[in-house]
Amino acid sequence: MQMNSNTVLVTGGASGIGLAIAEHFLRGGSEVIICGRDKLKLAAAKDKNPKLHIRVCDVAIEAERLWLASWATTTFPALNVLVNNAGIQRRVDLTKAEPWTQTRQELVINVEAPIHLSMLFIAHLTQQQRPAIINITSGLSFAPLANVPVYSATKAALHSFTLSLRHQLAKTPIKVIEIAPPAVNTDLGGPGLHTFGVALDEFTNAVMTRLEKGDLEIAYGFSEKASQASRAELDQIFKQLNP
Repeated sequence: MQMNSNTVLVTGGASGIGLAIAEHFLRGGSEVIICGRDKLKLAAAKDKNPKLHIRVCDVAIEAERLWLASWATTTFPALNVLVNNAGIQRRVDLTKAEPWTQTRQELVINVEAPIHLSMLFIAHLTQQQRPAIINITSGLSFAPLANVPVYSATKAALHSFTLSLRHQLAKTPIKVIEIAPPAVNTDLGGPGLHTFGVALDEFTNAVMTRLEKGDLEIAYGFSEKASQASRAELDQIFKQLNP
C-alpha cells in the first residue's frame, strides 16, 4: 500500500497506535480523518498535526456508527481506507461481580463496532481506487492474557472476522489487512497501566514498512511469534503469559 494519495479514516485515532498510524499516512501525503470519544484528545492531536481532520464519535453507539459512515463518505467522497483501531482493554477478575454494562461496552467497541463499520463502508470502498480495510487485532488473539479475558476474546473474534472478510472480499478491489500488535507502550487500559512493551515508534515504523510492501497480515515481536506458533507452542506461550 502506498502512503500517499489516500483518504484514511482511523477510529480511536486521537492517541496511541491509532494516532501513530494516522501520522504515518499524513506524513506520506494522505488526507487523514481521526475520530474518537475524547474531544480534548482529538483537539490535542490536531494541534500537533494541523492537517488532521477530527470528529467526535462514539463507535460504541450504533446510531453514531451509522452517522459516521454517512458523514465520512459524503464529506470525503474519495475515502478509500478504513482503519478499525478503536478498542479498550480492562483488567477483569471473573470471580467478582461487575455491572454487565462495563463488559458489554468492551464487547461492543472491540468487536461489534469494527464488524459493523466494515459492513457499512464496503459498498463505498468498492468504488474507490486502492481501497482497504485495516483491522487492528492483537498478539492476544492467538494466546490470551488471562487478566484481560474479555479483551483477549474480542481480539480473537476480530482476527477470525478479518479472515472471513478477506475471503468474502477476495474478488473485490478491497484489500483486507490485519495488524496484530504486541504489548506496546501506550495508555491502553488507562494512564499508567500499559507503560511496558515495545516503544510506539519502533512498532509503528516496522508495521508501516510492511504495510507499504503489501503484506496483508502484519505482526511484530511477540505477536509475530504467537501468530505463527503451533498448538504446543501456543500452550507454552499461554503458560509464560499466565504464570
